[in-house]
Amino acid sequence: MAMPALDVNQCLARCFSVVQMYVDVTHVGVAIIVVFGVVLFSNSAALEKALMQAFSQSTAAQRLAVLYTQVRSNLQSRFPILGSASRGQATLASPATSAMEVVRVPALSDNYVWLLHEPKSGLTAVVDPSEAPPVTAALKERGWTPSYIINTHHHFDHTGGNLELKKQYQGLQIVGPRADAARIPGIDVQLGDGDTWQFGQLTARVFDTPGHTRGHITYWFPDAQALFPGDTLFALGCGRLFEGDAPTMWSSLSKLLPLPRDTLVYCAHEYTQSNARFAVHIDPNNQALAARKTAIDEARSKVGDA
Repeated sequence: MAMPALDVNQCLARCFSVVQMYVDVTHVGVAIIVVFGVVLFSNSAALEKALMQAFSQSTAAQRLAVLYTQVRSNLQSRFPILGSASRGQATLASPATSAMEVVRVPALSDNYVWLLHEPKSGLTAVVDPSEAPPVTAALKERGWTPSYIINTHHHFDHTGGNLELKKQYQGLQIVGPRADAARIPGIDVQLGDGDTWQFGQLTARVFDTPGHTRGHITYWFPDAQALFPGDTLFALGCGRLFEGDAPTMWSSLSKLLPLPRDTLVYCAHEYTQSNARFAVHIDPNNQALAARKTAIDEARSKVGDA
């Protein structure tokens, strides 16, 4: 059973309360305190995550990461902990009444790639494809042909499938942040704060949301009540500060706070359980938070038993 899409205000409330307490602390302190998704190097999935983060830091390393991904695809059937098999197949994540179909595609160790399908125009987009194979399989299963890739930021676990998918699907355009265009593989359309982007009958509004990276952007589809924040916002947490500081992240999150309460947040990673552990650690007397953690643990245990 996959975790549901999230109420934007529920996500932000816990994130704001922690960041606000430590916004004036030294950079090192902030980096420790506001990182909700703490990665412990205790298994191969976590090690893969660390590798992908390291690979994203330079162009030369990204070239090495391409080779790594190719090898990884060949080994996936032998070592399923490295792939999406341990977290299930692609599933519909949007409400039945939504103006846009959203399909969740598990990838790598904890990434979620999102397929967007606008039924009136028949257009399909792929949000942050970390790798091509699971995306291609999910598209084929539904008979969809992608016209766009939408990137929120440059990290390889969000752009690793860009060029392979662009090669597979003729005419596919890659949309991404103007402020980080030089680090988005194959980018065709550059967007920034205040811009809009037309996706069939739907219009996406773009926010600059630096903090995790300096060029990070977030896409909001008002008519579909859908937000794609990349690595800016998660359930019970916010993104790790690789290229920004706490005040910058605070400013980015503040842009999302006024969004309607019915906005659904389609996070880019499955960090919910680790975020809950950290949140309870710093707020141990919060009964509502404790109950939420229990519900999350129960849901994740069912995934493990499947």
